[in-house]
Amino acid sequence: MSSIHTNTSAMAALTTLRNINNSLAGTQNRISSGLKIESGKDNAAYFAISETMTGDSRIYKAIDESLTLTQNSISAARLGAETVVDLANDFVERVAFAQGGTAETRGDVQKELQELVARIATTISQATFNGSDLVNSGATVTVVTGISRTSGGSISTTSVTFQQQDLGAIHSALAAIDLTAASTTALMETLLQDAESALGAAIASATAFGIAEKSVEMQKEFLGELTDRIDAGIGSMIDANMEEEAATLQALQVQQQLATQALAIANQSPQNILTLFR
Repeated sequence: MSSIHTNTSAMAALTTLRNINNSLAGTQNRISSGLKIESGKDNAAYFAISETMTGDSRIYKAIDESLTLTQNSISAARLGAETVVDLANDFVERVAFAQGGTAETRGDVQKELQELVARIATTISQATFNGSDLVNSGATVTVVTGISRTSGGSISTTSVTFQQQDLGAIHSALAAIDLTAASTTALMETLLQDAESALGAAIASATAFGIAEKSVEMQKEFLGELTDRIDAGIGSMIDANMEEEAATLQALQVQQQLATQALAIANQSPQNILTLFR
C-alpha cells in the first residue's frame, strides 16, 4: 500500500544512512585521534585499566629521573674514592721508600706526603654532585627504586640501600703520619702499616661506591624496559588500528553513497502516486 503520509521506504533508508553516518563519524574520529578508546563510554574496563597503567608509567618515569640524580651522585663519589686510592697508593709508596732513609730523606718525603694529603682533601671536597655529599659519612642511604601494586589496588614503594663512605677519616689517618717524629725502625714500620690500612679503607670505599652505582644503573635499565612494556600494553588496548580503520573508512564512504541514493529513490515514491490520477 502506498501512502502520502508515511513513506516507510524513506524511513528505512534514512535509518540506514543515519547509522552509516554515525559509524563514519566514529571511524574518522579514531583516525584523527589515533585512539579507539578515549573515554569510559568506549570501553569502561579497558579505559580504567589503561588509566591506571598510564599512572604507573608516569610514576616509573619520575622515579627513573630521580635515580639518574642518585647515580650521578654515586658516580662522583666513586670517582673521588678511586682518586683517593691512587693518591693513597702514592702515599704508601713514599712511606715505604722512607723506611731505610736518613732523617733528611724523611724530611723531603714528608713534604711529598703533605702535598698528597692536600690533594686528597681537595679531591674529597670536590667529589659531590648537585650538593649531594656521599664521602664524609658512614650513614645509610635509602633510594626508592619503583612501586608495587597489589591486586586489591593498594600501592607501596620498593627501595635499595647503600652506605656512604667516610673518605674524610682516610684523609685524617694519612695526615697524622709524620716521618720526622718516627725515631725507630719499629715506629717507621708502624707508620707504613697505618698508611697501608688507610689505602685498604680507600679501596673498600671505592668498591662500595662501584657496587652501589652498578645496582642503581641496573635498576634504571629495568625501569626503562618496564616502562616500555607498560606503554606498549596501554597502546594495544586503546590505540586504533590504522590499517583497519582506513579500510573501514573506505567501506563506509561507499555505503554512505549507496544509502544516499536509496533515500533519494525512496523519496521519489510519493511522486509516483500522482500518475494514478492522470
